[in-house]
Amino acid sequence: MNIRAEKALPKKIAIVTGASRLRGIGAAICRKLASQGVDLFFTYWTAYDKTMNWGVEDHEPHQLREELSRSGVRCASMEIDLSQPDSWLRVLDEANAQLGAPCILVNNACHSTTDGYQALDAASLDAHYALNVRAPIMLSVEFARRFSQGAHGRIIHMTSGQSKGPMPGEIAYTATKGALDAFTVTFAAEVAPLGITVNAVNPGPTDTGWMSAELAQHILARSPLGRIGQPEDAARLVAFLASEEAGWITGQVIHSEGGFLR
Repeated sequence: MNIRAEKALPKKIAIVTGASRLRGIGAAICRKLASQGVDLFFTYWTAYDKTMNWGVEDHEPHQLREELSRSGVRCASMEIDLSQPDSWLRVLDEANAQLGAPCILVNNACHSTTDGYQALDAASLDAHYALNVRAPIMLSVEFARRFSQGAHGRIIHMTSGQSKGPMPGEIAYTATKGALDAFTVTFAAEVAPLGITVNAVNPGPTDTGWMSAELAQHILARSPLGRIGQPEDAARLVAFLASEEAGWITGQVIHSEGGFLR
């Protein structure tokens, strides 16, 4: 008898949102999950990244999809604005049609612009809410409603450590990410009987190409381990939380930021 074959687990399928950029945390999460044999469905929205200082090339999502497919897993993707009503239904429908029913959901997509109380307006607050609160909550809720695998459901949110100290100039961002932290704790209790764990990861300041040299030096001076976080650091923790080994961890907001001093 082939004991290893006997113990083989069903193929896992993950949805990862916000994987537009090859240097981003979303792409790193996809790569790490793929290295563990997980099939990937990722979403991207290049229109947002093109408005930011770091930018994005049109070919990057396609290149990521091909890279993941070459690693030996099935991979599909979808360009979609998650701030739009019912986008979560479209994502789950398409993932199921392309790959099958997912058992892992990683809510990585976010909206972030600087504001401060003098600049903050309702439109900016609503834009942050739509992507940082409504989209991940409704994706999680619909994921749980459809989940019927009996065990090993995983929902992982990416958050930003706003509970550890103030983040001046980012009122809308911190308020909405704080809401996601609170949702994590309560939703974990609700869906635990379904066999789904729910956790959030704060990766700390992470070098995905957005930092200026001056900011990087400022962060480095406050990093006891002597370096700035990399996308792969976050990806390793997310992959662990998505694994069988993390089945006893739920309702947690995990700060994995190298001891960053605020």
